[in-house]
Amino acid sequence: MTVKKYYNIAKTKLFPITRSLTGDGVKKTLNIIKKEFPKLKIKKFKSGTKVFDWNIPEEWNVKDAYIIDKYNNKIIDFKKNNLHLVGYSIPIKKNITKKELFKNLFFLKNQPKAIPYITSYYKRRWGFCISYNEYKILDKRYSSSDKFKIYINSSLNKKGNLNYGELILKGKSKKEILISTYICHPSMANNELSGPIVSMGLINYFKKKNLNKTLRFIFIPETIGSISYLSKNIKYLKENVIGGYNLSCIGDERQHSCMFSKYQNSPSDEAIIKAYKLLRIKNYKIYSFLKRGSDERQYNSPGVDLKISSVFRTKYSEYPEYHTSLDNFNLVTLKGCIGGFNVVREAIKILLERIYPKCKIICEPQMGKRGLYPTLSTKNENKLTRSYMDFLQYSDGTNSLERISNLIKLELNSVKKINSILLKNNLVI
Repeated sequence: MTVKKYYNIAKTKLFPITRSLTGDGVKKTLNIIKKEFPKLKIKKFKSGTKVFDWNIPEEWNVKDAYIIDKYNNKIIDFKKNNLHLVGYSIPIKKNITKKELFKNLFFLKNQPKAIPYITSYYKRRWGFCISYNEYKILDKRYSSSDKFKIYINSSLNKKGNLNYGELILKGKSKKEILISTYICHPSMANNELSGPIVSMGLINYFKKKNLNKTLRFIFIPETIGSISYLSKNIKYLKENVIGGYNLSCIGDERQHSCMFSKYQNSPSDEAIIKAYKLLRIKNYKIYSFLKRGSDERQYNSPGVDLKISSVFRTKYSEYPEYHTSLDNFNLVTLKGCIGGFNVVREAIKILLERIYPKCKIICEPQMGKRGLYPTLSTKNENKLTRSYMDFLQYSDGTNSLERISNLIKLELNSVKKINSILLKNNLVI
């Protein structure tokens, strides 16, 4: 199983990298993925670029960060765990009091052993993260008059870039399935690396297949990455994407879950449930779109409406290790990743195989001139003509032939014949 290879790459090579929205960590991550898939194209947006209502932030990099006490001991060291530093912390070098230091320390009282993951992307500040147990030790060890040396060797480059990766597996049709995952979290396994592990497994699985539709894989920074990508590609995507999945938190063994697109009626929604049934997965959870929190927000936004679903094992925010140092490869297992991979693979196969007809004519087409409607009006209704019109009413590009069959209460074989006739008459695509 090739997923094992990508699991090991993530565990040994990708996990330690300091990633953020921008910077060398993202570039290094993409280059490691590109070594596995040379056709991956690494692209960029310039910092400061306006993308819809947002602006791409400055490129952030950090070389070192630590706190030294009065005994010249490093009491917090970024190089020991990159979660110790608040993401996008500004450069700083100065001596401060215990009171000022503690104002800039973040911890979780309810998870005393965990280092929290904290960021400040769009407001300039600095800070460090420690476990609550460490915090209590520091509080007890030092008096209010003690001084500390704060050192953060970081940079914020206005002329920098936001990088992302894109790989397209071309199919017979221009119709596309979009698979999106993100590469912007440091040292977290489920919330960060499980998605890229499964995406790499999917690329490897489908790259030599004879595809009916095109598969588009993107590796992006969360939120600002998807917004930037959409700002550049929205017209093409809206014309060609028939569905797809955002992959996040898909590597543990606790459960299977998903989040439907906004109106719960997309091909992606239909395919993921079919995949669970094919794999005999009975205990899965469907989350309301109101519980959204990843890039499904952007893909389903008004004006975008790509109807992308999300696939998880345990959804972000729903497991205790989320956004902490406890989100590691004890939580994310090879078995868990393979389970997530199997679900998405089957869902993609369903989307590839199913036909989603779309009427090419605005309003009701003139069927008579095509020999598909009687030219003489009588009281007797032509059932076949009625079936053509019923079929076209539901041919909006989101309903499969199977679903149309159920909606118009006609056998699937008859629906397939109608589709062939309408294709020949250039009425559907």
